[in-house]
Amino acid sequence: MAVQKITIAIDGYSSCGKSTLAKSLASRLDYKYVDTGAMYRAATLFCMRNELIDDNGANENAIIKILDDINLSFIQDDLTNASSIHLNGENVETQIREMDVSNRVSQISTIVEIRKKMVQLQQKMGKEKGVVMEGRDIGTVVFPDAELKLFMTADMETRVMRRYNEMREKKIEVSMDEVRDNVNSRDYEDTHRKESPLVQADDAIILDNTNLNLEQQLQKAIDLAKEKISLLQL
Repeated sequence: MAVQKITIAIDGYSSCGKSTLAKSLASRLDYKYVDTGAMYRAATLFCMRNELIDDNGANENAIIKILDDINLSFIQDDLTNASSIHLNGENVETQIREMDVSNRVSQISTIVEIRKKMVQLQQKMGKEKGVVMEGRDIGTVVFPDAELKLFMTADMETRVMRRYNEMREKKIEVSMDEVRDNVNSRDYEDTHRKESPLVQADDAIILDNTNLNLEQQLQKAIDLAKEKISLLQL
């Protein structure tokens, strides 16, 4: 009998390692991985390139009019087994991680029409199950019926240090204070936006990885996933 596949939703605060865990978990289970945060970042990059957002805010009316011009896809590298997001056919995986995009993505993600477009795309990507999807509203909005929901968190200084190291490894010049301000700002905007704010789903399992290494948190997630899958086989 074929092993039944499930939908795994991973939500949580920024810089908690959601992407790292989701990628590893998807790889171990041979599931599809979808980074929804990258989708919002790519949409933000598109708006920046078209001068639809700046330090004064986003031109929501203009953005809504050109939504159909934002075409997103994930393409997997057969050699590395990693997937990169493409914006209108261009690989923008590196550009979307830069600080100027980070500082504006929460503004774009609060636009109702943007979120509706992204949710539709995400639901389409995961309709066949066998998917690990991470973001801010996966377990509450995108896949409220997901068999396994994880809500990731870690203490603030751990998150700031992780984000700082990540950016330094990518040769992005940034100070610790800039990173801390960005993380705090994104927390506030994510939890206070009117459309699909970041909240823990009632049936989500909290995974605090402040004191866990990558293998430890991955093993916890694998054990939880296998438990859910085994229950479906009964």
